[in-house]
Amino acid sequence: MRLLIALTAALLLAACGGPARSAAPSPASATARAAAPSSPSPAASPAGSPTASSAPLPPGFVSVTDVDDSILLDIRYATPHNFVGRPVTGYLAPRCLLARQAAEALHRVQQSALARGYSLKVYDCYRPQRAVDDFVRWSGDADQRMKAEFYPRVDKSALFDDGYIGGPTAHSRGSTLDLTLVALPGRAGPAYRAGDPLVSCTAPAAQRFPDDSIDMGTGFDCFDPLAHTAAQGVSAAQRADRDLLTGLMSSGGFANYPAEWWHYTLADEPFPDTYYDFPVA
Repeated sequence: MRLLIALTAALLLAACGGPARSAAPSPASATARAAAPSSPSPAASPAGSPTASSAPLPPGFVSVTDVDDSILLDIRYATPHNFVGRPVTGYLAPRCLLARQAAEALHRVQQSALARGYSLKVYDCYRPQRAVDDFVRWSGDADQRMKAEFYPRVDKSALFDDGYIGGPTAHSRGSTLDLTLVALPGRAGPAYRAGDPLVSCTAPAAQRFPDDSIDMGTGFDCFDPLAHTAAQGVSAAQRADRDLLTGLMSSGGFANYPAEWWHYTLADEPFPDTYYDFPVA
């Protein structure tokens, strides 16, 4: 029984949207890490605006905007508005890159969402291994500049053990993404500026950072039990919004990670054993 519990916990950490503690890449992963070289960082682009890039992608990967340019982008790890408070290593542009099968499945989900008066909005898609390594380094330093928003009720030292960040992350396989829903017509909110006052991700929607998404009960990347998909303590309306996203994504072939209402993986992912490390550029 103890072995079964340990294996289950390991699987959950592997599914989580965050980094590995010290996981060594598999031989397939080691090959993927050299799939594309780093390139100079381009000029910053507004969140939600795709960035043109000549950086080659590995075979089987596409930019989501090339498959469906109606999907909204808010790629937080290319900005300072995330739990580390700065652009994350490996995010050179605010792009959503996915395995083609995942992008095409997401397009079908978007068509269903649009028919109901909503649009998908993506926070993160493919995540390079170097970003995972960056999270690991961050976990060991004293920087807590974003605690008040992203982990106000959890000690930073517990983020790995509590499963809020872990790995190796499924994001690096190219078929996992973090997203929400926006009621149409969407409304553009103010951009986050480094140093802006922070409000807890568990606060009421009217008090949290202004995000044009529907109210899921917490903000994105909220390291708190309230962010668990089936958490107690959310309102009936917030539960209905979570159920709407889950239903749309499930019908498109995506499975939710129960500890994060925003985290989904294509069930029939094409690269289940490969962890890539080319930059998001």
